[in-house]
Amino acid sequence: MNDLLNQVRLVGDWLASSKQWHGDEGIPRRLVEHLTYSGLSLLFAALIGLTLGLLVGHTGRGAFAVAGVVNLARAIPTFGLVVLVVTLAGLSTTPVLIALVALAVPPILINTFEGVRGVDPATRDAARGVGMTEWEVLVRVEVPMALPLILLGLRIAAIQVVATATVAAYPGLGGLGRFIVDGLSRNDYQLVVGGSTVVVVLALVVQIAFTALRRVLVSPGLRVSASKS
Repeated sequence: MNDLLNQVRLVGDWLASSKQWHGDEGIPRRLVEHLTYSGLSLLFAALIGLTLGLLVGHTGRGAFAVAGVVNLARAIPTFGLVVLVVTLAGLSTTPVLIALVALAVPPILINTFEGVRGVDPATRDAARGVGMTEWEVLVRVEVPMALPLILLGLRIAAIQVVATATVAAYPGLGGLGRFIVDGLSRNDYQLVVGGSTVVVVLALVVQIAFTALRRVLVSPGLRVSASKS
């Protein structure tokens, strides 16, 4: 209990220090860098994962390939991928983005695919029976019904990316991971714990944001069905 109180006191003192909120080494600057890496990675991953997930889920073609790609991507260590790409491409944001995109694509892809494929075939047939095109079936029937799983995939990916974007600091870039890496190199425990706490809080904010988004976008009936399943 005393250890926990000491850690809380350390974090409180660190956050209360004015120098943590000003300059290039302050929390606001590092937070913007972290959100930039995370946002770009999630955007690219969503473009890839949603496109492939919707296409394969609707047509049913390539399901085996999707499973293989997801399993392969999950097996790749994020930090190892960063080191590899830095070695090949040099020090830039590219290695970080590639690693984070590789981390974020699997949950988006598999949840989108499963959501679309899980739509009742009778519902699809009814939509086609009233004259809907395949595009209309996808957009007006399958996507709304698959939305709970699609948002779940995006939420999982976003939290993973936010938590893992700290790897950007290892090749010498910025972000909230800079506090952790610098703290470890200086044996500054307060800096490590403070930086880790900010990352955890940011991940919790992302979780809350997606929960609110789900309540806005998903109809109550689908929310109840998704929670029961």
